[in-house]
Amino acid sequence: MSAADTLDPAIQADIRDRLTAIEAAHEVRLLYACESGSRGWGFASPDSDYDVRFLYVHPLPWYLRVHPARDVIEEPISDVLDINGWELRKALALLHKGNATLIEWLDSPIVYRAEPVFLERLRELARQLHRPERAFHHYIHMARGNARAYLGGERVRLKKYLYVLRPLLATLWIEQGRGPAPMRFETLVETLIADPVLRAAIAELLRVKRSVGEAEHGAPDPILDAFIARELTRLEAVVAPTASKVETTELDRLLYETVCRLS
Repeated sequence: MSAADTLDPAIQADIRDRLTAIEAAHEVRLLYACESGSRGWGFASPDSDYDVRFLYVHPLPWYLRVHPARDVIEEPISDVLDINGWELRKALALLHKGNATLIEWLDSPIVYRAEPVFLERLRELARQLHRPERAFHHYIHMARGNARAYLGGERVRLKKYLYVLRPLLATLWIEQGRGPAPMRFETLVETLIADPVLRAAIAELLRVKRSVGEAEHGAPDPILDAFIARELTRLEAVVAPTASKVETTELDRLLYETVCRLS
């Protein structure tokens, strides 16, 4: 099943209308909008909500002020939609710090809006500015925290296995020097998991997750539990990979050219 197959056409149309309304209401230009969360990762349940994230730019006068203004736009969250975005300067500053969340957005398989030239340049900069040590710590911290919070009981909320496995596999991806971790969970599995028994357990977990509700519980899976415990223990002794210090010159240029071009 492709990520697009999980989209309700009516909701997809509503999302695009809302993005257009955001542009008008806030007097901004949307540069990129995508799906994050379970739909972007590729394991949405029938009742999963839509997590829409976007990047936007203001006209030039907004940037010529002494005191910085608010740099996020957040729409009210409903049972179906969670829509918010970051201003471009904020996003580029986070990219310079190796923000793994932003890098995931740029790899989303579901894109609602994109300025092609801008997106191509931003994706290339994301590859160049990859900070493996920060991505490593981001993902392993998430995997450990979710494992402590959600696993280990007599009954497990099945979706939480995926919220441990995905950052854990992303950590392994970074450890192996493969560059920024891909957003799609199945890409991580296909690349990193060779054990057929473990792959079968993950495939069954995905099958169940995609066919039942978000709140579905089940018995712990000993195969998944053993893999998670083993890798989390092993990774405690692993030194995170490092990269050279990166400059902001190209980020500054992209900000300047984008603001001037679209103002």
